[in-house]
Amino acid sequence: MHAALEAFPALADVADSLRALYPGLLVFSAGDNRTGEPLNDMYEIPAYPMVALMNQIGFDATTLGNHEFDSGPRGLARLIDLSHFSYLCANAHPADSLGVHLRPYQVFDVNGVKVGVIGVVQLGTHGKPDSHPDNCVGFSFTPVNETVAQYEWLRKHCDVVILLSHNGYESDVKTSALFPWLDLIIGGHTHTQLNGGEMHNGILITQNANRLKRVTHTTLVLDGEKVVEKRAENIDVKERKGRNEIVAELVRFFSSNPDFQRQLTVAEQPFSDYQELGCMMCDAFMAETGADVAIENFGGVRYDEHPSGAFTVSDVLRLDPFGNDAVVMEVTGQELRQMLISCFDNDQNLFPHVGGLQCELVRDADDPTKLKKLTLKTAEGKKFDLKRKYKVVTNSYVASIADAPREDQGRSINRKTADLVISYLERQPSINYQGVKRVFETKK
Repeated sequence: MHAALEAFPALADVADSLRALYPGLLVFSAGDNRTGEPLNDMYEIPAYPMVALMNQIGFDATTLGNHEFDSGPRGLARLIDLSHFSYLCANAHPADSLGVHLRPYQVFDVNGVKVGVIGVVQLGTHGKPDSHPDNCVGFSFTPVNETVAQYEWLRKHCDVVILLSHNGYESDVKTSALFPWLDLIIGGHTHTQLNGGEMHNGILITQNANRLKRVTHTTLVLDGEKVVEKRAENIDVKERKGRNEIVAELVRFFSSNPDFQRQLTVAEQPFSDYQELGCMMCDAFMAETGADVAIENFGGVRYDEHPSGAFTVSDVLRLDPFGNDAVVMEVTGQELRQMLISCFDNDQNLFPHVGGLQCELVRDADDPTKLKKLTLKTAEGKKFDLKRKYKVVTNSYVASIADAPREDQGRSINRKTADLVISYLERQPSINYQGVKRVFETKK
């Protein structure tokens, strides 16, 4: 849901309407409830507005998404304690001292039908969810499929077994082939919009695009203790006219901070993709630090379009909601090249946005997760000197995951990257990044 507060009055209306027909309705989230809206993420108790709204609607359970870790163990523990619903995650194991109260699974009784639900969260290349590593201190994690295998015994005790998965669509499809005893996988993480649901290996898989554009209403029909029919249909939330007025009043309350609406500059032309916005962020990083080169991970740019007109504080904080520190380092051109490759390898094979240079990359046509070639050029498209040293600015997440060997590991300048962007934009009478492109991809 990524903190889509504005969608909650309509979402509550959907839940109200379905409960009138099905009093035993279960409401689940596949994780990443937070991160994406400063009204939520920068609240006095970070992410509490989403918890309050989910409580009001009557969610039954959520699994952990990687962004549930964004305020660290203490922040997560506090949110869980304020929640009226369960947090199910079988492959995340917090130390007792953290006070993070997770359940690996839960069995719900729906009119005499026992519904077992297991939760799992994705793990990146370092064996942790895709949040800053510091946010996961005190947790240990086990691989998703290794963990799910330990809960086959639920099949004997439940009429229905559901996997609540923040592991991504393609991974869910692979999981379905391994565990035929599952009935349903409710998926998240990759924001894959499915048409209702898809059947894979006899298991129904559902998932929706992010920010509550749609939800899925899933129906399982049982004959005795056996599931004999599975149906899934999308319900449009974004265009829904009905509203729950109590929830609408809560949203108005949480949206009453005028500081976020302060205009910083004017966009002369609309932004139309992630790279245009990423280039703007990198330019801001360099301008504020005097760096030669800037790097912003691909996933660090949280939306892909912005209309012409006012660019506000809220727009920046939604664009860069993670609270990452700006990190500066001195590296050689060759070390920089290896950093970029390492960031690609450890960030879901997505190449980062850059400033101060151009990048030409060739993906393997047979395996797009592999780079065959990476060529660096200057900002003007000329030969890049791999031997000289460059001042590089990036965020603390990139500094941690781009773990290729380098002499200078970097140092925080004690400023958030979002602060750099805000400071840069408020000094610009206007901005125009239409058509700006610095990363060029081909396949061979």
